[in-house]
Amino acid sequence: MTPSEFMELVTPFKDKVFRLAKRLLISTEEAEDATQEVMLKLWSAKNKIGSYRSVEAFAMTMTRNFCLDRLKSKQSGNLKLVHSNYSDPSASLQKEVEAKDSLGWVRQIMDELPEQQRMVLQLRDVEDYEFEEIEALLDMKPTAVRVTLSRARKAVREKLIEKHRYGIG
Repeated sequence: MTPSEFMELVTPFKDKVFRLAKRLLISTEEAEDATQEVMLKLWSAKNKIGSYRSVEAFAMTMTRNFCLDRLKSKQSGNLKLVHSNYSDPSASLQKEVEAKDSLGWVRQIMDELPEQQRMVLQLRDVEDYEFEEIEALLDMKPTAVRVTLSRARKAVREKLIEKHRYGIG
């Protein structure tokens, strides 16, 4: 594989790799380093790339694993995982209150969903289960899981927009 063929292959998803690294590592510099490291590892494995069904999926998995390893390493004393309890000292009190309020609304809206939609949404978006795992856990067909998730997300989105627009003419 020539360098130009490699660049043609990885360029479409290079920004996705960076965004995932940035989300996990928070620091732009760390994310850039992670992206570069993943691209180097892909280049090193250029002879095996053809055996992967999806090079993009492989790169995203590599990025996730690299970032998590980086966060676990001793060098990462200044890095933090993004958690729901992560707080930015520069964030205004108003934004914090709005975020907590929105989170409360989402929880309440999720509680009002039909049982199956609530379970699929919880497993996929909150617990981060893969579709195959959800199918096995809930004994559902693949298309049924995707349709149920789509409907649940749409219901939450519409009700949340309705709550935020309340009183606005």
